[in-house]
Amino acid sequence: MTLTTLRLSRSGKTVTLRDQGIGPPILLIHGVGLQSAAWGPQIDALCNSHRVIAVDLPGHGGSDPLKPDSQLPDYVDWCHDVVKALAVGPVNLAGHSMGALIAGGFAVAYPAMTTRVCLINGVFCRSEAARGAVQGRAAEIRAGNMDLEAPLARWFKASKADAVVRKQVAGWLRAVDLDGYATAYGAFASGDATYAKQYSDIACPFMALTGGDDPNSTPAMSSAMVANARNAKAVTIDDHRHMVTLTAPDIVNSHLEAWLRMPSSVKELQ
Repeated sequence: MTLTTLRLSRSGKTVTLRDQGIGPPILLIHGVGLQSAAWGPQIDALCNSHRVIAVDLPGHGGSDPLKPDSQLPDYVDWCHDVVKALAVGPVNLAGHSMGALIAGGFAVAYPAMTTRVCLINGVFCRSEAARGAVQGRAAEIRAGNMDLEAPLARWFKASKADAVVRKQVAGWLRAVDLDGYATAYGAFASGDATYAKQYSDIACPFMALTGGDDPNSTPAMSSAMVANARNAKAVTIDDHRHMVTLTAPDIVNSHLEAWLRMPSSVKELQ
């Protein structure tokens, strides 16, 4: 699938994206260090019933970066600019990892533009120790020290089943722009509680999904995300870690299809 370039009217920045299918729109936002191609299995599965739009994060793939001190609300505003430029709102919105933080913030900040929201391998109110560790990694990346093996070790099991996908993800990490990666990782490190208290205000269908063996985006976090939301559920996929969209795509896709069938009070664009 070829990439399309979109120019944002408010900032003038460009965004690269993959756009396939016809029907109600679903916008997919990947995690730090990856690119829109990481949603390949979901694009293939959902494009028969929906218009699937997978975007490259700022400073990733072909998308222009945000300023170096950008924080999570800046990425949420960027997402809003994307939706407005595409003229597709309201949208179904699914995000993975950093993309989940953006999707959750968007649902809080722009409820009328959100038909449904799904947070995959998202983080939520880390412990002090976990926050210190991730902020330490962010500082290392800002200093120009990018360790590829450390995230791969967290994201995948040392198994033959994960090996092929791990190699693919390693290629995306090697290709990422270090400055764009550092900016996004800094926002990721400090953004886990930015909108957390407002998740209970999310009224649209809300799913939080993660791998049962993900050490940092844990099932307990997913349960906490949806505990006080009005129309929400948490899903755990056992025996998988952080890249569950790629290591268990059929299971993830079946849950996404069920989530997309959940009734919403926000009128869907056809």
